[in-house]
Amino acid sequence: METAIKTVMETQCPFCSVQCKMTITEQIEQGVKKYEVAPKQNAASEGRLCIKGMNAYQHALTGERISEPLMKKNGEFVPVSWKEAYSRIAEQFTVLQNEYGRDTIGVYGGGSLTNETSYALGKFARVALQTKYIDYNGRFCMSAAAAAGNKAFGLDRGLTNPLAEVRESECLILAGTNIAECQPTLMPYFRDAKENGAFIIVVDPRSTATAEMADLHLRIKPGTDAALANGLLKVIIDGGYSDEDFLEKRTTGFDDVREHIDSIKLEEIVALTGVSQEDIEEAGSRFGQAASGMVLTARGVEQQTDGSMAVRNFINVLLATGKIGKPGSGYGAVTGQANGQGGREHGQKADQLPGYRSIENDEHRAYIAKVWGIEPESLPGQGVSAYEMMEKVHAQEIRGLFLMGSNPIVSNPNANFVEEGLKKLDFLVVADMLFSETAQLADLILPTTAYLENTGTLTNLEGRVLLREAARKAPGLAKQDWEILSGIAVTLGKGAYFSYSCAEDIFEELRVASKGGIADYYGITYDRLRREEGVYWPCPSEDHPGEARLFQASFPRPDGRAEMIAVPNQFPKERPDDGYPLYLTTGRVLGHYLTGVQTHKSPTLEARQFESFVEIHPKTARRLSIKDDSLVRVRSRRGEVIVRSKLTASIREDTLFMPMHWNGIQNVNKLTSEALDPACKMPGFKVCAAAIAPVPALI
Repeated sequence: METAIKTVMETQCPFCSVQCKMTITEQIEQGVKKYEVAPKQNAASEGRLCIKGMNAYQHALTGERISEPLMKKNGEFVPVSWKEAYSRIAEQFTVLQNEYGRDTIGVYGGGSLTNETSYALGKFARVALQTKYIDYNGRFCMSAAAAAGNKAFGLDRGLTNPLAEVRESECLILAGTNIAECQPTLMPYFRDAKENGAFIIVVDPRSTATAEMADLHLRIKPGTDAALANGLLKVIIDGGYSDEDFLEKRTTGFDDVREHIDSIKLEEIVALTGVSQEDIEEAGSRFGQAASGMVLTARGVEQQTDGSMAVRNFINVLLATGKIGKPGSGYGAVTGQANGQGGREHGQKADQLPGYRSIENDEHRAYIAKVWGIEPESLPGQGVSAYEMMEKVHAQEIRGLFLMGSNPIVSNPNANFVEEGLKKLDFLVVADMLFSETAQLADLILPTTAYLENTGTLTNLEGRVLLREAARKAPGLAKQDWEILSGIAVTLGKGAYFSYSCAEDIFEELRVASKGGIADYYGITYDRLRREEGVYWPCPSEDHPGEARLFQASFPRPDGRAEMIAVPNQFPKERPDDGYPLYLTTGRVLGHYLTGVQTHKSPTLEARQFESFVEIHPKTARRLSIKDDSLVRVRSRRGEVIVRSKLTASIREDTLFMPMHWNGIQNVNKLTSEALDPACKMPGFKVCAAAIAPVPALI
C-alpha cells in the first residue's frame, strides 16, 4: 500500500495589508494532492483568514506558472537559459542607454514585493542601471495618504496606533474604506468596538457591508470628501468641541483653519456633498464629544485628484479634537496591497531613498551613497510617478522598461493609452510568476517565485514588520526577485554591489541604510522577527521594543508640532455633463485582488465571481431602459467597456460602481481619467464622468 506524503508549509497570505499567517498542509495519497489550510495565530489577524487567504495556495500551485525564462522570437515565446536572458537584457539596455542616455530605461515595481526586493529594486535602478526613472504601482494605493501624513505629522505610517486600540475607541470614522470586503479579517475589531459602545460613522457613496455595520452612513457624492471634512470641522469648531489646549501646545495653523471654516456655511457643504445637514451635524458632534476617536481612510478618499488634501482635512478633524497620540485615538490609512507600507519606505519610489529618505536631500544622498559604496554624485536625481512614466513610455522618452510584480495595462488609468505606449517600447522585460496582460507584451519574461517560495519581510498596515520564510522550493528555474536583480547586475558589470547570498543579507544592509531615517528598521533583525512575530518601526536599536503608538509627546517635524492647513471645498477635475451625466467610481470585491492576475487562477475564487459588473440604482436604470443582469455599455471620454448590469438601491442615483479586477473589454481603467493629484500624482480613479446604455440584442 502506498504511503501518504505529507508536507506542512508555514506562511502568510500574499494579498492584503493585514498579512494573516497560516499553515498549508499538502497530502499526496495514491497520486492525488489534497490541501488543508488553517489560520495561524498572530497579532494583527488574531488567527483569522478570509476566503482569499484560504485559497491563495491555488494560484501558487497552478500548472500555469512560468517556470523558465521566455524570450519572444518571431512573435512566439520560447524557453531560454538564464545566461541568455541576462545577456540579452544587458545587451539591449546598454545599446539603448548608449544611444538615448541612461534615463531611457525605466524600472517599475510593485506594492506586494518584499522590503528586501523593494530595496534591491531601488538600488538596481540607481546603481546598476543609473536611471532616475523608477516608481511602482503603490503610487495608486498609498501616495495621497503618504503625502498628507508626511506634511501633517512629519511621518507616514499606515496606522499611528495599534489595531488593538480600535476596540477601545469611542468614535470611529471610516472614510472611503470597505473593510468588510478589502480587509475582512479586521472586521471583528470594529464589531467589538461597537459592542463596547463605539459610534461608527462610514463615508461612502455605496451602502457596502462595512456601511451596514455603521451607526451613521454618510452617502457622499463622489469626489467631495474634502468638503465633507470641512462640514465636520464646522460642527466641531462652532459646537465648542475643539481641544484648545492640544491645539495651542501641539499644532500650528489652526487659526487659518478656523478662519476658513468661519467663512463656510453648512448649507454649502450639504449642497456639495449630498449629505444632509442633520447627518453632518450628528457626525461632527459625535466625533467632537467622544473622549477618544480614530479616522481611517482608504482609496475612496485617496484615489482622487485632491486626495492628499482630502486626507489632510480628515487629519485636521483629528487634530482639532486632540485625538492622536493617546489610547484609542489616531489616524490610519488602510493599506491595500500586501506590502503597501514597506514598499514605499525603502527606495522604489521616484523621490525616495531607503529609510524614507529624500533623493533630493544632499545629506540623505551622501549617507546612502556611503552605504552602497558609491559617490553621491553618481546617484541619479528624482524621476516621475508611475503614470507619468507611462506618459514618457508613450512619448518614447523611455524606450526600455524593466517591470517586476505589476500589471500596468490593467492597473493604470486611461488604460488604452498605457497599452499603446507599452507596445512602442524597444525592449520590455517582465519579471512575474504568471502570464499577466502586460507580460504577454514582453520581449523577455523572467520567472519569479510565489509567496510560498519567497523569503523576505513585509510591513503590515500598522507598521509592524513581519518575516515570511520560504515554505517550498521554486518550480522549475524560477528565481527569487533579488536573485534576478543580482544576476542582471553581474552581467552589467555591477555585481560587486549585489553580492547577496540570501534575503537576510539584503535586510542587514537595509537595516543600516534605514538607520536614522524616518522609517528606521535598524533595531529589527530576522532573529527578533522569528521570536517576536513582528516589530513596529521606528525601531532604532535592538533593545528598542518598536514604537506601537506614535506622536505621544511630539511630532517628528522641526518644531515638534503637527501642521494644520485650511483645505478649500474642491470639485473633482472631471464632472458629469449632458454627454456623460453620471459619476463612475471603482473599487474591489471580496473574492479578487488588484488586477486579478493571481486570484483569477484560483478556481474557488474565480467561481465566486467570474465576470465584472456595474452597479446602478434601479431608478436610474429604469430611466435609461436598463434591466437587471443585462449587458450594458459604459462610456467615458477615454473609452468604453461592456459589462453586466447589477441593479441595487445601495448606490446613489447619480453614481455607477465597477470593480477593478478584470481586463480587456471589462477593464474599468479604460474609462478612468489620467488627471493626477498635483501633490502626490495619485490618479483620480474614484471619480470620472460616464454614460451607460443597454447593448442592443442581436436579431
